[in-house]
Amino acid sequence: MSSATLQDDPSVESFFNVVETETLALFEHLSFEFLEEFDVFAPAQTGRTRDHEPPELMRGFLHCYYKDIYGIRPVERELRNTVVWLSCGFDRPPSRDAVDRFLTDLEHVANEVFDHLVEQAARRGLLDLTYCIDSTDVRAMPADPDASKCYDPTKDEYYYGYGCTIVSTGQKIPIAAEFTESKQAPEETAMRVTRDALAVEQPIWMVGDSAYDTLDWHDHLLAAGVVPVAPYNARNTDDPLDIEYRVEDRIEEHSEDVQLKQPTLDETYNRRTGVERTNESVKDCGLGRTHARGRVHARAQVFLALCLRLVIAITNYERGDNPGSTIITV
Repeated sequence: MSSATLQDDPSVESFFNVVETETLALFEHLSFEFLEEFDVFAPAQTGRTRDHEPPELMRGFLHCYYKDIYGIRPVERELRNTVVWLSCGFDRPPSRDAVDRFLTDLEHVANEVFDHLVEQAARRGLLDLTYCIDSTDVRAMPADPDASKCYDPTKDEYYYGYGCTIVSTGQKIPIAAEFTESKQAPEETAMRVTRDALAVEQPIWMVGDSAYDTLDWHDHLLAAGVVPVAPYNARNTDDPLDIEYRVEDRIEEHSEDVQLKQPTLDETYNRRTGVERTNESVKDCGLGRTHARGRVHARAQVFLALCLRLVIAITNYERGDNPGSTIITV
């Protein structure tokens, strides 16, 4: 019996009418049919077809991550639940191979899927005029052969795993991100993620900590009409300047008419705590510790967590609730 037939059954229909689940709410305002447009999900040239379509598998993973269920086997077990697989649009429970294959294929288009959801958030006015950039740790299982020993300067400790650089705005809304080999990402990663963020919408301010005290980052933003706010790192020179923020020096290179007041810069920099809250909310969605073996599945899990955070924010907005909340109230 297909899911359509089951949902037409009076007893099942009455169940869905009476019991409004968080899973149904997650998918109420967003369509995932756009996934079918990606070539990676097309049937193989050998003629092999998929037992399940990408939209229902995406919904299945989002449901599981919302319920703190990670890993191929736990996800496959959860999707055996009749109410769950019906809610996600399956006509029958997916096999472990189908779950594994989808996660592997998703990694190839993870950025594009994330970008699509960012666009949906932007259309709903969930972005504001201050962007914040930061990196966070992604802890891996000891059995992950691709992960490595990384250093977290914030906590002054080593961990085993990867990293992720995130730009966020508004109420814990991630708008650009990149999976990295460690929390301390190279400058080119910061530049790439910054460019991705500016491609969404142009803010007024871009805030980062002293790790972003680089000339290229500042000059790129100023040339784009965005004011970068990052503390000046005097350790980068033998002849330190008498400034608090690098932009105080660089602004003169780009404009003779603009003057930045110290209190304004201080107030803007204090908004940086927003990206830390975003990082924590995305970790609640599955970014905190990967339950995957290998870089491909780890990266896919990170972007699924980012996507889930966006889906929750959009869902809460559409339901008239707080987009910054990490839960859905039904």
